[in-house]
Amino acid sequence: TEFEYETTRANPGLNGPQRMGTKLWAPMWVMALMLFGAGFITALVRAQTLADGGSESTIAALGHVVSGLTFLGFAAVFAAISFAIARILGVFRSGGGRVQEAIGGEVKTLEMPATAKLFMAGMMIAMMALVIASIIHFVVAAGVSAGTTSLASSETAAITLEAVRRTGVALYLVSIAVGLATIPTVLRFQTARITELGAG
Repeated sequence: TEFEYETTRANPGLNGPQRMGTKLWAPMWVMALMLFGAGFITALVRAQTLADGGSESTIAALGHVVSGLTFLGFAAVFAAISFAIARILGVFRSGGGRVQEAIGGEVKTLEMPATAKLFMAGMMIAMMALVIASIIHFVVAAGVSAGTTSLASSETAAITLEAVRRTGVALYLVSIAVGLATIPTVLRFQTARITELGAG
């Protein structure tokens, strides 16, 4: 009675977020690796430019590009982890439904717990924070290269965006922890359901 669930005659299968997680967790890992690689190469170019005595505007612009690429990579890798969690929850949901369907009778499926809803909301907000901050980094880099953004403004933007990025990373990690906390809830529901079927 502590769980909220829906009752159907057949296995309901995966819900929307779980289907998305099943399809996107691997592509997001690949994207993260590509973005981290691009950020690393850009950092090497910036280091070489600094060693060669390049212009301050070029060095500042490359710094913004490095930050943008790196934190797009973080957004991608955190999204991959989040989608992997959704995929795991989908395996539990679909597998539990198949077992109940095979036994016969009603299929009881756990409604989305509050932790899962918080997980998705936090993940989306954190992703937007990281992506928007990265885009602004690229805009500032373009402005510095074109001479329309001063070095002082560039430095101010870098400091401000660092705060946004750190907040986004912290929120992403908290959301992932909340998402992982959903797994024990699902397991407890399935244990209770198996016990109920055994008693029946």
